[in-house]
Amino acid sequence: MTTRPVVLVTGGGRGIGAAISRRLANDGYDVLLTYNTSSKPAEMVVDAIRTSGADALAVKVDCMDEGEVGLLGIHPWMNRKIDALVLNHGRYDRISADDMELADLRRTMKANFEGAVNVFKVIQPHLSPNASMVVIGSQLATRGSPHGADYAASKAALSTWARSLALAVGPEGKRVNVLAPGYVDTDILAGDSKEKREQRIEEVPLKRIGTSDEMASIVSFLLSDDAAYITGAVLHANGGLYLP
Repeated sequence: MTTRPVVLVTGGGRGIGAAISRRLANDGYDVLLTYNTSSKPAEMVVDAIRTSGADALAVKVDCMDEGEVGLLGIHPWMNRKIDALVLNHGRYDRISADDMELADLRRTMKANFEGAVNVFKVIQPHLSPNASMVVIGSQLATRGSPHGADYAASKAALSTWARSLALAVGPEGKRVNVLAPGYVDTDILAGDSKEKREQRIEEVPLKRIGTSDEMASIVSFLLSDDAAYITGAVLHANGGLYLP
């Protein structure tokens, strides 16, 4: 009996993370996914994956909590080794650059940047020799944002760390890449008015908002053997909205 590879997807129960979890299960992975605030969406993803014939499990992990992250390191699934890691969790607060307080920045950095580093450090001993990793960044990491300055800063730190990590673990045969989405139809855009959504669509050269499934397809590629010579890359998927 062939053992399926294992992927860990943080924030894998909603939005882009849920699409990634489902796509990678379809690619042949068993999926260990984390969620923080709501178990129901995560359990729905797990049920769908199990129905498809793969195995999946959702575990509650607040990536800002070092104790909860530490428990991942002793989870029974670690005995199987982790073949792929997708760091997707995060928080987004609409805070303008000129109104941002240090407390705002620290909170977002702790979730989006420090949380990701902590997850990696806990999982690192359990990675398979040729493990591949994808970090979900943002176009705002290089573009900046007047209305999400703390988020943009945290994603910039995350992206730079991921590229540095790629240099460090490359000699071991491991790969690390960054996906930097633009506008994607997730909860972040759910509060848009009709006028705001139309404005976003008009800004994008392809004249539409991206989908979570499209982001999941890119992650699938980056983890696949087709991307075996790609590491330390930042892949922008934004419909042409931002060309770095």
